[in-house]
Amino acid sequence: MCLALVAGFSVLSVRLVYLQWIDREEAVKDAAVSLTHTQVVPARFGLIVDRNEEIVARNLPVTKIVADMRHLEALPLAVRGVAYAAASRKAEWSGATDEERAMMLGRERRRLLELYTGREDVIQRAYLDHVVETLGPALRMHGKELRGVLTQEGRNDIPVAKNLREDEADEIEGVLREARIQGFRFEKKMRRWYPASKLATHTVGYRDHEGRGRCGVERSMSEYLRGRDGYRVYRTDNRGLLLAHGGEKLSPPRLGLNVQLTLDFGIQAIVEEELDAALGKYISDRGAVIVMAPETGDLLAIASRPHFDLNVREGVREAAAHYAIQAIYEPGSTFKMVAAAGALDAGLVTPETEVNCYWGYRSMGAYGVPDHHPYGMLTVEQVLQKSSNTGAFELALRLGRHRFVEYLKAFGFTEKTGLGLAGEEAGMLADPSNAVNFSRMSYGYGVAVTPLQVACAYAALGNGGVRMTPRLVKAVVANDGTVVERYEPRVVKRVVSETTARRMLAALAMVVDPKGTAKRAKVPGFRAAGKTGTSEKLREGGGGYCADRFVVSFAGLLPAEKPAFVCVVVIDDPRTEEVKRYGGTIAAPVFARIAERTAAYLNLVPTEPVEEEELLAAEARQP
Repeated sequence: MCLALVAGFSVLSVRLVYLQWIDREEAVKDAAVSLTHTQVVPARFGLIVDRNEEIVARNLPVTKIVADMRHLEALPLAVRGVAYAAASRKAEWSGATDEERAMMLGRERRRLLELYTGREDVIQRAYLDHVVETLGPALRMHGKELRGVLTQEGRNDIPVAKNLREDEADEIEGVLREARIQGFRFEKKMRRWYPASKLATHTVGYRDHEGRGRCGVERSMSEYLRGRDGYRVYRTDNRGLLLAHGGEKLSPPRLGLNVQLTLDFGIQAIVEEELDAALGKYISDRGAVIVMAPETGDLLAIASRPHFDLNVREGVREAAAHYAIQAIYEPGSTFKMVAAAGALDAGLVTPETEVNCYWGYRSMGAYGVPDHHPYGMLTVEQVLQKSSNTGAFELALRLGRHRFVEYLKAFGFTEKTGLGLAGEEAGMLADPSNAVNFSRMSYGYGVAVTPLQVACAYAALGNGGVRMTPRLVKAVVANDGTVVERYEPRVVKRVVSETTARRMLAALAMVVDPKGTAKRAKVPGFRAAGKTGTSEKLREGGGGYCADRFVVSFAGLLPAEKPAFVCVVVIDDPRTEEVKRYGGTIAAPVFARIAERTAAYLNLVPTEPVEEEELLAAEARQP
């Protein structure tokens, strides 16, 4: 037995000498690593502001309370809490000084340790009762519910409350401190908050609970907004308890940069209000409105429906699609501007050139082109004014398939606009070498576009024939106001000549005249220009078109002489029976209301006399 004991202790001695002398450095490193912990300190995200520096997305300080069961179950900490619970109930406690209270707590701790030696579980149960009685009312939680949370098996860190306001968390922390309760961590972080949470939801986007941008600008500009996380290094003992002098290190986070948008939330609010009113009035669930500045390509407002609340995010999956940039539809008559602008730009016609519209049907042998109304000879301007299908086809024929497709692509159709948001669609084009496809393209079928592509095409006409890349982000700005990166307006290409653009604006202004298809788009005090669009929806699963389901739209510019903005309105599948479901009866009036309010917001000077009837109509439209 003696030899066995000597041999055993000799082995332990050898191991001890090895750890203390031979492998000392590595052993110290291993011990330090096992007791050292790194906690990430998340960076505060940068702000998102609109063009007028109104805050669109900000950070709201919130706190999460986490129960650290290692500390809650530690006997020395539990004794302190139970001692306070017992001492504070005594009559002499209320009138005692701080020193007297400290002595009372010391005596109570010693009494508890002597009384319950070997029965530590009694103290721990009493401590849990004290915690529940103190913390439950502070959190407005039922005691039974809180006890259930704190007695979960197999967990060391248990979240007790989330997203508390800073003042609420500070008050609760003070209550626990006074009650000598330890074992709760107050983890402070910044929650993303959107002051106008229902405006431009798809475009602004949101961040998930891990701080990742899920869509919109929050995702596309996440590299700038996020900043750089910091970290906190601390040490614990072998029971997991925090060491008071553990050589804690802190590396502070770097704040994220701020992003300024081109959106004007004053105009955005107008657009959202009018879009919601239109969808309710005409009984539709989907649609979009885009307002753009032609000279710069700046998006002043962009709204899609359905949408969601950025703070609550209920139904976000059902409303996730950004209709303005992701929905592709056959545009109908708004697309006739391609054939007209191409023929004018190529010098094949003038605005006064007469075109044969074949009295309602153009036969092409194996196929034909129908019109919505029988017209004979119309000028190019009247083809747009009356929205003649056969007239648009005649202009496309004069231009030829190859040049028609070239102009179509030059206006930006069949390619992404370069907005920079995830999920943008490029659109589609049927095979133009097929004669039937080519005929249908001339008046807006056989081609699928997005509302944003239409806005960019019409903005090119408003910008003297030059197409701009739509601009959503204006600048990236540091917290001290320094501009880190500025995004200047970008020219894509010249689509048509300045003369052609001017002629097209004059022709499109005739569409809004009393004899045009968009007389309801008239704006008091201004001469507006634009084009209506009505297209039948494809049947689900293919098999032709639905004769009673439509996508109605209007693309307008104001003022017609030198447009300050372009506004595109698209209403998907209106089910109203109050009016005929055309672009001129549904989308055009929405444009008129938005344009009228936007012109007043931008302080545009009226250029046309206002008749008394128009004033009365404008007053009737006021909300």
